[in-house]
Amino acid sequence: MTEKMKKDIQKMLKASRDAIVCSIDDQGAPAAKAMFVLTNDEPGIFWFSTNTSSIRAGHFGKRPQASLYFFDPKGLQMRGLLIIGTMEVRLDDQTKKAFWKPTDRIYYPKGPTDPDYCILRFTPGQCNYYHSLQKHLFAFEELMR
Repeated sequence: MTEKMKKDIQKMLKASRDAIVCSIDDQGAPAAKAMFVLTNDEPGIFWFSTNTSSIRAGHFGKRPQASLYFFDPKGLQMRGLLIIGTMEVRLDDQTKKAFWKPTDRIYYPKGPTDPDYCILRFTPGQCNYYHSLQKHLFAFEELMR
């Protein structure tokens, strides 16, 4: 991976508020949903919030295999990054409180300890970066060096 490519990917990830999050449903089919990426200070880990009772949390509770897709919809050339990894459903109050924002009360009226509020923690593995009709396969950790 070139330094320019690495910087382009890092810039795209930093600018992305949303990701397409893919899980595997009960029939083994892929299921995709757009989700907000939560801000965090842990490099290389992606966080999301959702309802504990949601379809996505149910999928990840049974099968942690997941993928994220980020893309640049405003760029002149289609650029996208597929990241394959695992998703963990976090139900502990410490994690939930760490990501809680007052505006979250709209979705989780009982506050940060609401039993229907959970945090999803995505740990990346392999990546496929699409750019200029080319694809580049690499391990996510290469972006962290």
